[in-house]
Amino acid sequence: MTTRPDRGGEQPSRPPAVETSVPPIPEQPGAQRTADLPEVTRPATADVPPTVGEPAVDDGPAPRPDRAQYGVCAFLALVGGLVILDAITRIGHAVNSADPIGPRPVPILLGVLLLIVAAIYAVDVARGGTGEPEAGEDVDLSSPIDWRTVLLLIGAFLVNAVLIDRLGWVISGTILFWGSAYALGNRHYVRNLLIAVALSLITFYTFAIGLDVNLPAGVLQGIL
Repeated sequence: MTTRPDRGGEQPSRPPAVETSVPPIPEQPGAQRTADLPEVTRPATADVPPTVGEPAVDDGPAPRPDRAQYGVCAFLALVGGLVILDAITRIGHAVNSADPIGPRPVPILLGVLLLIVAAIYAVDVARGGTGEPEAGEDVDLSSPIDWRTVLLLIGAFLVNAVLIDRLGWVISGTILFWGSAYALGNRHYVRNLLIAVALSLITFYTFAIGLDVNLPAGVLQGIL
């Protein structure tokens, strides 16, 4: 029996309600859009301004050809012409069974190659070609030329050219080697003299025995 509230009885307790939970639905990317942010519209293709390329970098005026290099071209052409002329006028037609070609073709070929190199070099200089500056670690490109060293080296070579027939290669070569070492700053005079004499004797006998080329003996004729 149940007691009614209007009759002074208490209302019976009811069983607690069973709560059912619904699993949340996973959100899909792009399915929900934020309400407080305005929608970004992509401009049409026709509204996009064309991309402007970067302006060309002006490197300044074109490099002028180094006219001093034309002197090198002229020197090569002159040497090539002299070699060809000497081969035509001075070298005879010594042809035998062992050498059917003769001695002329080789110097003529060298002269022609020198002329070709001179022409190619001149064209490269005219187009603005320049040599790359030396970038050695121990070289100061801004330093002036050491004319003293250059003149001493030239003097050593000239003394050797003048004395080689009179004094012989051993003496003139010794002067050449010793003078070159002195010009380059070596001050070990006695040691350099011994090394110069040894180099002169070695080269003298190397040419005489190994290559069958007799260098001038000069005043040492009969001793060496």
